[in-house]
Amino acid sequence: MADRFDALVIGAGHNGLTAAAYLARAGVKTVVVERNPYIGGAAVSRELYPGFTYSNCSYVCSLMRPEIMRDLDLPRHGLQVIPFEGSVTMTEDGGYFASYLDHDQNRREMARYSARDAEAYDDYSAEVLRQCRFIKDTLLMTPPDPTSFRPRDLRGLVDLGRRFAAQGEDWMYDTIRFWTMSCGDFLDQYFESDIIKGHLAGSSIIGTALGPKSPGSAYVLLHHYMGEVDGNIGAWGYARGGMGAVSKSLAAAFQEAGGVIRTDAPVAQIIVENGKACGVALSNGDEIRANNVVSNMDVKRTFLNCMDASDLPDDFVRQVKNFKIRGSSGKLNIALDGLPEFPSIPADCPARYGDMHVSDSMDYLEIAYDDWKSGTWSKRPYVDMMIPSMTDPTMAPPGKHFMSVFVQYVPPKIHGRDWADADRDAFRDTVINRIAEYSPNFKDLILDVEVRTPRELEAEVGLTEGNIFQGELTLDQLLFNRPVPGYAQYRSPVKGLYMCGSSTHPGGGVMGAPGANAAREILRDLKR
Repeated sequence: MADRFDALVIGAGHNGLTAAAYLARAGVKTVVVERNPYIGGAAVSRELYPGFTYSNCSYVCSLMRPEIMRDLDLPRHGLQVIPFEGSVTMTEDGGYFASYLDHDQNRREMARYSARDAEAYDDYSAEVLRQCRFIKDTLLMTPPDPTSFRPRDLRGLVDLGRRFAAQGEDWMYDTIRFWTMSCGDFLDQYFESDIIKGHLAGSSIIGTALGPKSPGSAYVLLHHYMGEVDGNIGAWGYARGGMGAVSKSLAAAFQEAGGVIRTDAPVAQIIVENGKACGVALSNGDEIRANNVVSNMDVKRTFLNCMDASDLPDDFVRQVKNFKIRGSSGKLNIALDGLPEFPSIPADCPARYGDMHVSDSMDYLEIAYDDWKSGTWSKRPYVDMMIPSMTDPTMAPPGKHFMSVFVQYVPPKIHGRDWADADRDAFRDTVINRIAEYSPNFKDLILDVEVRTPRELEAEVGLTEGNIFQGELTLDQLLFNRPVPGYAQYRSPVKGLYMCGSSTHPGGGVMGAPGANAAREILRDLKR
């Protein structure tokens, strides 16, 4: 008889591996099944062109919770994060605006454009940091159910309310506004310079089907500030060897604890018998039995694609169908024969080692969003491009470089129809031509381009509509509403079936918190 496991995790993405590692370390006999021949989900490093390592989905590291890194001893398992110094936005007229980790250097840079904005920066930073500190405490908690009278939920609600009230009356009013307002309105409270607002607003649209002037986009801005590198709040960095290093370190921690990983094992069906999940059927017909099943897939793929609707309550299925997962992002991974020149950026500017943008105002971002709403990719897109091989020489051969280009906005369908190869190629050309406007030698250096539209992200990574957060980060889909009211504590309506992916609290990004939180709830049920 085939082995029977205590727990089976579907998907070897970083949240699935995080959950599996915690379970295995607690003595739970655990197997992870992964559809692809490689692990990592969206946090992968792959050699798709000889000698070059592509971080071909997620591309920077910051949000991974330091508590998880310590618990699982990820540095010992090979994870090294190299912080970068800042970021830079190039302007249409040949100028630039840079941001830096150094506070004084940042103020001086802002003063080049607006003395008023430089003075306002401290107030802005203090408000963002205050919001981050409040929300950070919720990341590794199980959201309390506001409709429940269980003592645990009541204690959680009281604790949350006390911490909220402790911030003061004015802050409470400001926070309620902040969570519902647009990034544009939030930035307008502090800054007057278009370039400064355009530079900062980029974080409010990444992976999100919202524009910077859409209500709710201020929270998305905050979501990207909640990470840290070496204790520096809001800092970002490169995982040495690409983002696959995150997944490899998690897998090593899991396997060290006795866990088993099976690749090339796509799940066709979650098996439910007598109202309880008891394993999975793979696409090749094999079955793997387990006392508990943990899905790292998004909520739609889990319950609409891999389950029989008759095993689920009708109201639950309806709410899953209504959960917003709208793809809005694309990616280009480019192998370069040398280092591109960007005349706008001074050669001694350390911010060029971080991310570079060409979107120099909020209006630019909003117009790019208009194209998405019209059903096509942005003709003048927001690009978040970086050259990690400048910092991490393991990414490319000597003298050559790897460029990662993240793009907003890219719709899941083109005017309502599926993407065709010709659409993908036209999208690629749009992005390359836009970058070339700022880099005269860029096109001549291109050796290889990998293009990932929402079509590829769904087909290869399993992200519904190519949504990188497994569901939008709007107030109606956060905390006890994520993914479905009444099922925000990582359990599903089916006994023994759990959720650990980014469709659950606290949402997307390579942070591992959903996986860690889910493992804690499973261990609670197992009385471990």
